[in-house]
Formats: sequence, C-alpha cells, structure tokens
Amino acid sequence: MQSGSDGKNSADNFIDYICKSLLICAVINEYDYVFAENGLVAYKDGKLLGTQSLKSYLGEEKLKEFINFTLHYIADLDIPIKRGTFIEFRSGMLNVSPIGRNCSQEERDDFEKYDKVHNIRPKMVTVLREKFSHLNLTFSIGGQISFDVFPQGWDKTYCLRYLEDFHEIHFFGDKTYKGGNDFEIYESEITVGHTVTSPDDTVQQCVALFLTKQV
Repeated sequence: MQSGSDGKNSADNFIDYICKSLLICAVINEYDYVFAENGLVAYKDGKLLGTQSLKSYLGEEKLKEFINFTLHYIADLDIPIKRGTFIEFRSGMLNVSPIGRNCSQEERDDFEKYDKVHNIRPKMVTVLREKFSHLNLTFSIGGQISFDVFPQGWDKTYCLRYLEDFHEIHFFGDKTYKGGNDFEIYESEITVGHTVTSPDDTVQQCVALFLTKQV
C-alpha cells in the first residue's frame, strides 16, 4: 500500500474504506432492494439495477462552473468553524456542506443548531438556485450539515420506477417539508407518506402500522 498520508492516516483510511465496503456489501445483500443517492444507484437482490451520472448529464464545464462558484461562496462564509470536504462528488449528485463533512459529531450538532438560527443552508440554496437556474437543478436540504444538488426529477421519487410491481409503498422520512430531501417522495401519489422524528419513532410507527394486530 502506498500513500501520501502519514502512516496512521493511511492505515485509518484503509480500514475505513474496507469497513465501508463490507458494510455496503452486507446491506445490498441483506435487502431485496437498496437505493443509494435517491435511487440513482439501485440494487435488487444484491445486483446493480441501474445508475445515473451527474458528470455525463451536466458535462465538465458546467460542473466546474458550479463547483468553483460554490467553493468561493463557502470561502466567504463567516461561520464559527470550517473543516474539510465542502463538496462531495457522488454518482448522481453533489453534496454540499458549508462546515465541511470532516467535522466531528459534536461539531455537526453545533452547526445544526447554528443553522436553524442563521439559515446558512437555506440562504446558500437561494443564491445557488438563482445563479444556476439555467441548469434546472434541484436543491434539497437534508441531514445536519449539508444539502444535495441534482437535476430536476432525480429526487427520491426516482427509485419508484423500480417498484411498479408493489401495490402499496410506505415511505418514512424526517425532512418531509417543502425543500427537505424527503418532500417529493412523501407527497407522491404513489406512496403513503409518514413523517418521523427519530429512528425510535420510525420503529414505533412501523410496529403500530404493520405488526400490531387490528382489533
């Protein structure tokens, strides 16, 4: 193994990569269907069903224009702390984080509270949506520290094309409000949407819906 990082970072990165790879393999083989990146990367019975490419859709020049502007915007942001990995390039989307995805869990929690007061992500999304309106992109705020950017129609409803044989589909999500990354699939006519507040709440709702005997 050769790396430009020091020994500890090389070992940590390698172990992290192996663990993530094993986890992905375990997940896609454990469930009938697995949808990553809103369903843009889809698996059935452990086999890849289909994938979409943001790079192919936008092209390098438009992609570079967006990334350059976004990084300049983040550089000028005055927020309490910044870490690393402000833009994560994925197969079908970009994940943008003003604080940086390398922050600790404690820093994530602090940024989430700060964002709720100062609206860092909503303000940033407004600027980017106006600046790049010609690219027909969707901006979807999710999680604690970031938002996703992808072409219109590539939201979480994308996965539903693979589920046409199911007569009833339930969706559980916490960001079901307009602008949240669960909104489109929550509102879809194809799904029965449920708003949840935590993993425990999700379990409770599922038990009540599917496991509790109806009297």
